[in-house]
Amino acid sequence: MAKKKSQASYYLDFVADQPLVAENVYRDAQRISTPLPSFAEARDKLPEPMWEGHDAAIEAYWRVWELAFGNIRHPQPLTGFVCNFIDTAFNDCLFLWDTCFILMFTRYGNRAFHFQQTLDNLYAAQRDDGFITRERQEWDGQARFHPHDPVSTGPNVFAWAEWEYFQQTADHDRLARIFPVLLAYHRWMRTHRSWPSGAYWSCGLACGMDNQPRLPENYDVHVEHGHMCWIDATAQAAFSADLLQRMAQVLGREDEVSDLREENEQLTSWINDVAWDEVSGFYYDVRREGSISGFQSIAGFWPLLAGQASAEQAARLVEHLEDEKTFNRYHRVPSMSASDSDYEPTGAYWRGSVWPPTTYMILRGLTRYGYDDLAHAIARNHHDNVMAVYNETGTVWENYAPEKAAPGQPAKRDFVGWGGLGPVAVLFEYIFGLRPDVSENRLVWDVRLTEGHGVKRYPFGTEGVLDLYCPGRQNPNERPEIDVQTNIPLEVELIWSGGRETISVSP
Repeated sequence: MAKKKSQASYYLDFVADQPLVAENVYRDAQRISTPLPSFAEARDKLPEPMWEGHDAAIEAYWRVWELAFGNIRHPQPLTGFVCNFIDTAFNDCLFLWDTCFILMFTRYGNRAFHFQQTLDNLYAAQRDDGFITRERQEWDGQARFHPHDPVSTGPNVFAWAEWEYFQQTADHDRLARIFPVLLAYHRWMRTHRSWPSGAYWSCGLACGMDNQPRLPENYDVHVEHGHMCWIDATAQAAFSADLLQRMAQVLGREDEVSDLREENEQLTSWINDVAWDEVSGFYYDVRREGSISGFQSIAGFWPLLAGQASAEQAARLVEHLEDEKTFNRYHRVPSMSASDSDYEPTGAYWRGSVWPPTTYMILRGLTRYGYDDLAHAIARNHHDNVMAVYNETGTVWENYAPEKAAPGQPAKRDFVGWGGLGPVAVLFEYIFGLRPDVSENRLVWDVRLTEGHGVKRYPFGTEGVLDLYCPGRQNPNERPEIDVQTNIPLEVELIWSGGRETISVSP
């Protein structure tokens, strides 16, 4: 008679069948600690914005970078951290959620410091089964939580952060290194964070929105999943599956991701058949018994970014973003609907505050569906409010009040941190309208400002450096007479309210 295997033996066999984890080059990497650049040393390597009549915005831009370079750290010996990194600036831990959004703006500064490598310190701690912690202690390298603690990891936004970096740099070498790491992590999430329906669950701390009142009564909103299907966690899984497929196509590894194609189709059906409410035109969490929660959270906009919404559903979501009773408040976009009885005008963390990462998520989702006018309007509103608070306090904040130009209550000051998103990424991408896709050798320049504006030393790929300037115009319908100085050939897709054309530029 064959000897019965123990549970431990089955687990060891399972781990041995994880070739993706075996490809993780970060787990065996040696600690590298090189001198840290100061802001003064880095400044001439950073892109330099110009905007006529907006000196304070330029000042805030540089202040953000000064704070960012002040948060760069050496890896401590014997921690398993493998390289220098930018600290989250929240506690003495490196956070998954925060870091991914910090990199959305620091990727513009990678010529001065390789900010993207910050994630390598999380990848280096990947377990044999694919798990990656959401919070790694900087003093000893330990994961803050046991893997099967509901708060141990998430949200699943690694692939998004890496794909944005790839579009900025076309760094195929990094894409090849991180692909097996992220695929193994995605499959761990699917195994341990999904229900039989395929939909995913999370909790307040794991989804990043700590205290939002999403759960039924008698559950702890911070640490329990409430037996719900969570719309943001499910849409993020679908988005991760989509991006990993795109990575596989670039790398010639399409035959390894057939499960992701099937999962993406399954999640798309669930998101639209179960989590969508046609009456209110919104996506919701789904209760244990199968009913929608009815709670309108900013989480309901993640299907826009993931591309799961139909054109008609996207239009309904846009109505909410335009509705002054729900999400179109003095400072757009609050983290939950202002019509909810639990909404707090001061923000109360995730009970109304405007958060840079979720605002950026909204903007990216609107771009995906072609709502460029609305994206610019929300970006301008956000940037104006961030600047009003900056002018009053001299710094940027973790989050902002939705009903006036003020920091949220509570909120950390000098938070860079994702506080840098508005003065840098939103400024470049949605105020100036510069959105790169280096893999296609194309720069979109959606010119909406009538004041003169531009960027010196704009990074494009690993080698490209652009000097961009658009002189002032009398009105938005006037064709912009842009000036592009470049050291590499590329195409600029010029867009303005009166037209669109593609321009080929060369050194």
